[in-house]
Amino acid sequence: MLKIELLESFIAVAESGNLSKAADKICRTQSALSLQIKKLEESVGQELLIRDNKGVTLTESGETLLNYAYKMLQLNSQALDDLKECQNREIIRLGVPTDYIKRYLGSCLLEFIREFTCIELVIDTDVSGNLYKRLQQGEFDLIVATHWQPPANGELLFERKFHWVAAKEGNAHKRETIPMALYPENCPIRAQVFANHQLTMRPINVLLSTPSPQALCMAVENDLTIAPIAEFRINDRMQILDPVEHQLPVLPVFNESLYLNPDTQTDATQQLITLIKANVNNLAESYPG
Repeated sequence: MLKIELLESFIAVAESGNLSKAADKICRTQSALSLQIKKLEESVGQELLIRDNKGVTLTESGETLLNYAYKMLQLNSQALDDLKECQNREIIRLGVPTDYIKRYLGSCLLEFIREFTCIELVIDTDVSGNLYKRLQQGEFDLIVATHWQPPANGELLFERKFHWVAAKEGNAHKRETIPMALYPENCPIRAQVFANHQLTMRPINVLLSTPSPQALCMAVENDLTIAPIAEFRINDRMQILDPVEHQLPVLPVFNESLYLNPDTQTDATQQLITLIKANVNNLAESYPG
């Protein structure tokens, strides 16, 4: 292993061309410097200097090592600088609904990670109801969550529309007991389905519970179930069902909002919030994903 201290001494000798001048430059005695050069030559197994009455010159091996020595000292200095900058590394704990993580990563979170290299962004996904409970328990610094009511203690980002969807030219929605795919417990969308379901409506048979919007869409596309699907995910293999015509619970417009832990806000969390807000149009915009 090449020690940085020995390389620094070697560079001083190479640049000075004289052991005495190099020793003065690095504040060492000439005998101590000579010993360091000897240790370095033993480490590489090569003679590095040619000594004569005029001073010292580099051997071919010495020239090769000098190039590496400059690079190694530069990397060493860079590493120390980076570590000093990140010695008080901050962690931001962010919660995002499982079904929207891809949109948030693509719209703004990857940009934040790329820009703020001394901040660790810890992202966890869950259904909105669980995210909100975990925020109250102090597990997050901020969350994005979906709710059907205007946020009482959050900040509205935008509204999200959901529709009942079935397979195009499918039969699942025609059955007497309607098969459904829903988000899991504590999801506000699922909660509203059961809250608005009336006895006069067709009975419901939940065949699939999942936080994955891709799984919901696949169940619909394969004519296994109907499901409440975000407007931006509806594709040409699906058809929108009118809830009155098909005796289904009406789905309200949902609010996607930011909720903060007031005890853990810092300049860094404010920068993340600002970035999320700046990308609201991209997040709300309809596109497949």
